[in-house]
Amino acid sequence: MNGVVCIFVSLVALVFASDVIELSDSTFESVIEEKEIILVEFFAPWCGHCKKLAPEYEKAATALLKNDPPIPLAKVDCTEAGKESCSKFGVSGYPTLKVFRGIENIEDYSGPREASGIISYMKSKAGPAAKELKTVEDLTKIQASDEVYIIGFFKEGSSLSSAFASASNKLRDNFKLALTTSEEVIKAASATAETVTLYRPKRLITKLEESSVTLTDASANSAQISSFVKDNFSGLTGHLTPDNGPFFKKPQCVAYYQVDYLRNPKGTNYYRNRVMKVAKKFEGKLTFAVASKEDFSGELGEMGIESSSEDVNVVIWSEKGQKFRMDPSITFSMEALEKFAQDYLDGKIEPYLKSEEPPADNSGPVKVVTAKTFDEIVNDAERDVLIEFYAPWCGHCKSLAPKYDELGEKLTGEDSVVIAKMDATANDVPPPYNVRGFPTIYWAPKGKKDSPKKYEGAREVKDFLSFIKKESSNKLKDEL
Repeated sequence: MNGVVCIFVSLVALVFASDVIELSDSTFESVIEEKEIILVEFFAPWCGHCKKLAPEYEKAATALLKNDPPIPLAKVDCTEAGKESCSKFGVSGYPTLKVFRGIENIEDYSGPREASGIISYMKSKAGPAAKELKTVEDLTKIQASDEVYIIGFFKEGSSLSSAFASASNKLRDNFKLALTTSEEVIKAASATAETVTLYRPKRLITKLEESSVTLTDASANSAQISSFVKDNFSGLTGHLTPDNGPFFKKPQCVAYYQVDYLRNPKGTNYYRNRVMKVAKKFEGKLTFAVASKEDFSGELGEMGIESSSEDVNVVIWSEKGQKFRMDPSITFSMEALEKFAQDYLDGKIEPYLKSEEPPADNSGPVKVVTAKTFDEIVNDAERDVLIEFYAPWCGHCKSLAPKYDELGEKLTGEDSVVIAKMDATANDVPPPYNVRGFPTIYWAPKGKKDSPKKYEGAREVKDFLSFIKKESSNKLKDEL
């Protein structure tokens, strides 16, 4: 009988055994550091989306352990043994998934949430980021690419080679990367060992700048190699796309028009060459780029720029996320572009704001915020502000409205706290607020307006009050 029980218990254990590694604050760093790559899910047991993901995540974990080499999946409970880890890595919602290559090399997981998608995504992330070029034929193939590509030329076992491998993991999603220790390949590339060279795409090569740029510091570390790539990949005037946007430095001056390197490369470069000549005068002050109106129709439409027009329209994007639009009525020319760029640097242009007109009477318990009044109300240095970003058509926002109004009524006598709302479809939402769905609610405490806290709690009046009492800079009335 005891033997039967033991067999039964063993079978149960097998059925419920998990291939997902469970992490805690005490084991997190040691496990991460010993894995070449690992996907980590930050979750909460009560989270509905986490529960939905769980079986798919388990399937993916089991399949990826059979990969060659295995790719581990892990999870950490943000409500119990993993609280500190979740806080350290900025987890503000559940589930949050991150890909780790060591404790310092982290990227957000942006793939599907079903097993097959997770498997494909992680397989694409595993393995060396830089292809090894063993023959001249290998070199010829990568040189035929019409993308930015970076090649490291090394001696066997060099420290620069190790640094390049580390940097490649951070650059792999946006650039083609290769390395070689073959003397034959290095000679064919007219290169020198212990260097890293960035090659510009063929479509972007002009007489106005070199077709490649080389890092010659053999002692460069991973961060310096990454900076070298980011500083040089765009050249005088890069081709901005939805994928490579984060790699362009700001302030960034973008000329938007009918950019099409497949069907009209000559026409595309006609305007790009003119932008480049102006860009030459602003090196080190502004980053320049050209971009397809079709690729950025949403952003342009928000600024009243027609994506279907044949005009060249120019926008400067600042480090703070502000946008400065060149008057669409001005005909594009090198002279007009140069004046616009200089006026921006001289502080002569006001940022473009999509904004409703402020209400004539804003004395209600919930203050109405527009883009024009955001600084005045939300960034008021003397008050804490709870602000809801909503959409008029959003059902959840409509359900929240009476509760939010009641909250405002209850706090009417509290001068140090403001309850506010803003229609995020009719007004520009300023950084660092990140609104991807409705309603999105933030707490902007006085003294910390640059780092507002996203509200993740329940949405009953008592829940809001409990949160505000805890977070408020000043003590609130006891009867609230």
